[in-house]
Amino acid sequence: MHLPYTTPLTSSFVKVFFPMQIEVMFEFAAAHQLPNHPGRCQRMHGHNYKLIVAVAGEVDAHTGFVADFSDIENICNEAVLKKVDHTCFNDYLENPTAERIVQWMWPLLKGRLPGLCELRLFETSACAVVYRGP
Repeated sequence: MHLPYTTPLTSSFVKVFFPMQIEVMFEFAAAHQLPNHPGRCQRMHGHNYKLIVAVAGEVDAHTGFVADFSDIENICNEAVLKKVDHTCFNDYLENPTAERIVQWMWPLLKGRLPGLCELRLFETSACAVVYRGP
């Protein structure tokens, strides 16, 4: 199977450019229906999502941080979580698949989170999508 990205961003790639990556996990509940899905997901249903936001960069010599966890939490809560928690993704996207949800979230965070390198969205404990930006 040939994937469209021939050189995926891997942890070794991140290490070449950024020696450190930090991650913050968020949990929220939201509903959606997938109008183009041939099965039961075509009906309205919900998930208890987990979103992991990853930021990569140099460790600041003074603070010892790549970024302050609380700053990441505040930015993500304001830019994304307040919009989506206990709402319906169809209010924002016509066909809100997990892939399209993280693509929609990316620009909401990219300008506010220097070093944003990855969003990982879990629909269930076993199923996730990873997006590393355009």
